[in-house]
Amino acid sequence: MGQITVTKTPIEGLYVIEPAVHGDSRGYFMETYNQNDMHEAGLDMVFVQDNQSCSSKGVLRGLHFQKQYPQGKLVRVIRGRVFDVAVDLRSGSSTFGKWYGVELTEENHKQFYISEGFAHGFLVLSDVAEFCYKCTDFYHPGDEGGLAWNDPSIGIQWPELEGTYQGSAAVGDYHLSDGTPLNLSEKDTRWEVLSKSYHFE
Repeated sequence: MGQITVTKTPIEGLYVIEPAVHGDSRGYFMETYNQNDMHEAGLDMVFVQDNQSCSSKGVLRGLHFQKQYPQGKLVRVIRGRVFDVAVDLRSGSSTFGKWYGVELTEENHKQFYISEGFAHGFLVLSDVAEFCYKCTDFYHPGDEGGLAWNDPSIGIQWPELEGTYQGSAAVGDYHLSDGTPLNLSEKDTRWEVLSKSYHFE
């Protein structure tokens, strides 16, 4: 027990989790998930699926959610560096439309727990990033929703990203400060702004 530190964010339902890292000259060891420690910290989610992705610098994935089968996600980075973001889509929440972001790296070992009812996405800031996450529900094809990553009404401050909003989620002239172009999937260029997107009741 006591192998994690859980920090509440200003938005209810979002938590930054830092595992205890035991290191010496040989390397390190840490528990990346322990159900007892989570329960002791008041987090009683049950995970049913693990996912992993690999992305190159400048890739932005998101902002995604599932509508009828919402997922809680425990996310971390095992290689590289990303800026990870969640946006509150719970219509009855006092923080509806607000966002919170945290930098996740292979060095800081931080994890980010995102409860059901949020849109989620991340921007890759390193040459390559490997991203792992545990989910509280299975992925259901056809149930995916999305939110424009650059919605000015939300105002996410993506680090190292430069460019001008031109009325849509399209790449436009967006790029990282070192000149790396922003890289989005086709579907992520078509998501609508918050006022036209799905809201959780």
